[in-house]
This record gives sequence, C-alpha cells and structure tokens, in this order.
Amino acid sequence: MDYRTNIWKLYGIRFFQSLIPAYVIERLFWEERGMTIQMVVYTEIIFAITVFFLEVPSGIMADKWGRKNMILVGSLLEACMFLILIFATEFWHFAAAIFLSGIARSACSGAENALLYDSLLVNGKERLFEKYLGRLNVFDITAAIVAALSGSFLASLFPFEYNYWLSLSSMLVCVCLSFMLSEPVVKSDTEESLAFKEYIIASVRFFKRNPSVCLVVLSGMVTGAALNFIWEFWQLYLNRLEIPVVYFGLFSAMFMLLSLPGNLLAHILINRFRYRTLLLAVAAVLAIGFLYVSIIRDFTGLVAVFLIFLVSGIIEPIVSGYLHHKMDSSMRATIDSFQSLGLNGVLILTGLGFGYFSSAFDVFGGFGFIGLICGGFFVYFLFASKKAIE
Repeated sequence: MDYRTNIWKLYGIRFFQSLIPAYVIERLFWEERGMTIQMVVYTEIIFAITVFFLEVPSGIMADKWGRKNMILVGSLLEACMFLILIFATEFWHFAAAIFLSGIARSACSGAENALLYDSLLVNGKERLFEKYLGRLNVFDITAAIVAALSGSFLASLFPFEYNYWLSLSSMLVCVCLSFMLSEPVVKSDTEESLAFKEYIIASVRFFKRNPSVCLVVLSGMVTGAALNFIWEFWQLYLNRLEIPVVYFGLFSAMFMLLSLPGNLLAHILINRFRYRTLLLAVAAVLAIGFLYVSIIRDFTGLVAVFLIFLVSGIIEPIVSGYLHHKMDSSMRATIDSFQSLGLNGVLILTGLGFGYFSSAFDVFGGFGFIGLICGGFFVYFLFASKKAIE
C-alpha cells in the first residue's frame, strides 16, 4: 500500500481542523456569555491539566492500538466540544467543553506526528520530516486565515453562534477524513508489544540518554507556552487598543501569514544555523516582544506582536524534527506525547501567573509576566546549551 496518501489526508484533516470561524471571535463570544479573563484562564488550566494527565497514556495507546484510531477519537470529541459551546451559558458548560477538547488534543498530538513520520519512513523520506511538518502547518495556517477573514465578516452580520455551527460542520469533515487514514507497518527495534509501565520506563531512559533532546524539548515547552498566550489573548489586546471587531479577521490573517515563512523555511534554517542559535534567537525575540507589549501600551506594540508571530513558525518543525530523528518507531507517539505533557505542565504554571497579573493589570500585565519568563529561560538556555546542543 502506498502510504503517501496518508500525507494528503493529514493535510485535509489539519485544514478542516483549522477552518474554524469561531476562533476569531472566541474570546468575545465567551465574554458575551459572562466569561471573565480569570475564568478563561481557569478553563485554560483545566485544558492543560487534562492534557497533562492524558497525554502520555494516549500516546501509549496510539503506539499499541493505532495512530489512526486516536486521531479519529480526537476529531469526534472536538465536534462534541463545539456542540456544547453553542449552547453554553455557565462556566461549567465551558469547562466541560474544554475538558473534551483536552482529551481530543491528547488523543491527536503524538499520534498525528507519529503517523506522518512513519508514513514518510515507509517511503524512505523520513529525513524530510521537518519539510512535511512545515507544510502540514501551512495547511493549518491557510485554513485558519480563511476562517478568520470569513469569520470576522460573518460575525459583523450574524450572531456569534452562526460561526460555531459552521465550525461544528468543519469538524465533522475531519471525522470523515480520519476514517480514510491507513496505518503504516514499520519494522522497529522493539518487536514485542510493551506493557504500559514499560513504555513509561523506556521513554524516561530515552530522555536520560539524550540530554541534548531534553534541552531542545524544554525550549519548545517554554516558547510554546508563551506563544499560546499571544494566540489565545490577542483579541483582548486589540480590543484594549480600541480596534473595531470587524478588523479582527484581517489582523488574525496577518498574524498567521507571518508564521508561514518559519514553517516553510525551518528545514533550510537547520542546515545553515545551529539549533542552539535558532532557539536562542526565538527566546530573545519573545522576551523582548512580550515586555514591550506590556510596557508600551499603544499601536507600536503591534510591531512587537508581528515579530513574535514571525519567529513562531520555526519552533514546532525544529523541536519535533530533532526529537523524531532520534527515536524508534515503536515509541514514537509515546515520546512525542512527553513533549506535549511538558508543554502543558509549563502552561499550568505560567497560566496561574498570567491570570494573576492579568486580573491586576489587565492583559498587559499578563504579557509582561510571560516576557519575564522568556527572559529568564533565555539566560538559562544560554549557559546550559553551550556544550549539549550542536
């Protein structure tokens, strides 16, 4: 069987997963339903805790029982999430929806990258993983741009709920495409099926034997958590600058377009620059950018936001590629899940600080807190990675 068709199906799944017009007005919709910034942060923490506890077990299930099955489960749960949000009026409604979303994220995260890598591996193209992962993200971003532009336009004409019904329809398309995936058969170094506990032990040993992987993955965790807050709260930032909602789709499209070059060029950059140099550059831009946005509360802060989005695109292909090239196929989804586990652990901790400072100093205070976290990590990584990372 030619598993190259899996790649196009994954492109389609990622496209429709991001063709979500609800996202461009998500925070405004939630605010309209009575959700404060603090309450939103609580749901973010619920999401992170859910993923934190389910990420590794779901990765093990993907390795043992099939990556396709986990992607299918994730798509179904995301569809259920949008159905709940359409009728949500209380905090617990939103919390329940985000809880399902957390389960869905856990099911898909490690499984999707593992299925992509092994589909390339059986065709002898595994060294191009960063390239294809970047393209996968391009489909993601392109769909998100279309959704943002159409979503903001529709939101100016119809009630916000209309965008959520369209988003539910898009997720149902993902469910259909997930049924069509094929499971690659890859010969691994570990032929026998491991027990759950042995998967955990083997994964921990892998990270202990590869300290450079630990540092690269840690960089992905910290920068990924920081980027999560700009993606989640840029709408409130524009609102505080008194930018009309009709322009939100345009700004969302610009933010996503800025992340395209990094995704497309990541596989070229790693051949021209050291991993350490690239990761330090990203951490520096995030630290300076978030601090500027926090302190200078005017339209010039948008320049800093643009720069943050510009460097954001290279993180996932670089970190995931570095990780996948060093692991065995039998453990691929499990070890990839450890990366997401750590990311959500960082999200939980930083989310508490972000929520506190946002309550005291509005969203600007939250961004300032994230800037300090990125600055502190830059200093740590500068010294810790001197000899560990090439």
